[in-house]
Amino acid sequence: MTKQKTIPPGFMTVGKAAKKMGVTVRTLQYYDKEGLLSPSAESEGGRRLYTDKDLIMLHQIISLKSLGFSLDDIKKRLTTLETPADVAKVLTEQANDIRKKIEQLTASLTAIEQLKTEVLQMQTVNFKKYADIIVNLQMNNEFYYLIKRFDDDTLDHIRSQFDKEKGLDFMNRFNLLSDKILQLQKDNVPPESEKSQQIIKKYWDLITEFTDGDMSMLPKLMEIGNIDNAANEWEEKQKIVNDYLKPALQIYFSNLGVNPFEETKK
Repeated sequence: MTKQKTIPPGFMTVGKAAKKMGVTVRTLQYYDKEGLLSPSAESEGGRRLYTDKDLIMLHQIISLKSLGFSLDDIKKRLTTLETPADVAKVLTEQANDIRKKIEQLTASLTAIEQLKTEVLQMQTVNFKKYADIIVNLQMNNEFYYLIKRFDDDTLDHIRSQFDKEKGLDFMNRFNLLSDKILQLQKDNVPPESEKSQQIIKKYWDLITEFTDGDMSMLPKLMEIGNIDNAANEWEEKQKIVNDYLKPALQIYFSNLGVNPFEETKK
């Protein structure tokens, strides 16, 4: 920055530059401090002096800022915007960023609308469940609505046993087994058949994994799994699965010589 005794033609004070560009003096001082736009000269009295070239640079900063660029991004790009192609490239990048933000906001709006529906169905205020539903919506877990069926103790158990990846993996395995049981029912495979009992064993192993061996959770799981009126396609399918499971599990436990459901009643 050069020192000027007076204000020569082509130079202007920070106040005049700010007025011309419709910004505050404080804004120009901040840009100078951040190394974004420094004045071209300084008078002997310490007054910052700007040129028309500085104003062109300031206009560029204001334009990029209005498009949503951060000051750090602007600082990186200012020296490279020398041709129309350079400007077009930067605008393309910013347009892509905006599209991503729109997608994120759209997903958030959808989650809020879905949560509103679940809140009205739950009939009680439970912010812990609300938080779980939101997390599962953000995970794109299509079975988020099942959370409203769980009591607080079961939800605490789920939180302690499953992180995001484990939770989604468990649901995928559960649904794969449910589909296999549904196929058994469609194919009229007897519950006592070897094919059926092999799949039922895997199903029971999955339940044991979920409870971590705590059989006292079984009554709660039976209550959660009891679907009187199906509200969607998944619950409709699960009702059919449950009808097949009941006799198949009884045969499985009979072969084992023990019934965990009966044990929990004692």
